[in-house]
Amino acid sequence: MIAVDTNILVYAHRAEQPRHEAAKKRLVALAEGAGPWAIPVFCLTEFVRVMTHPRLFDPPFSGEEACIALERLFESPSLRVLAPGERFQELFLEALRSSGAIGNLVFDAQIVAVCQEAGTRSLLTEDRDFARFDDFPVTRL
Repeated sequence: MIAVDTNILVYAHRAEQPRHEAAKKRLVALAEGAGPWAIPVFCLTEFVRVMTHPRLFDPPFSGEEACIALERLFESPSLRVLAPGERFQELFLEALRSSGAIGNLVFDAQIVAVCQEAGTRSLLTEDRDFARFDDFPVTRL
């Protein structure tokens, strides 16, 4: 199972983004495919935050547009939303310590932990910061 990072979701939903076509094609393939795929719950909330932020996009998505985008994702029967479970705390602390994550990288550490807990095979992302996490597989567009 592959997990999808926030930047892929944003690229797929904003035509002005340079990686839009590649991200959209990949996201549609995952959503329409038979195999399971996942989005960490943290990425869903960050997606809404980014897409509706007036300093990031002109025009930003309205709250309703963001909800519609999420509803479309949730329609995929093979989608799993990854949420912290019993081992999350242990894996989160391990990700923080092994990577030396501080500041904004703490957000990435929680994504790593929830993906590891779910047994994902990789994270689809264009964020190079994930290279800081040892033995965490990343796939690029």
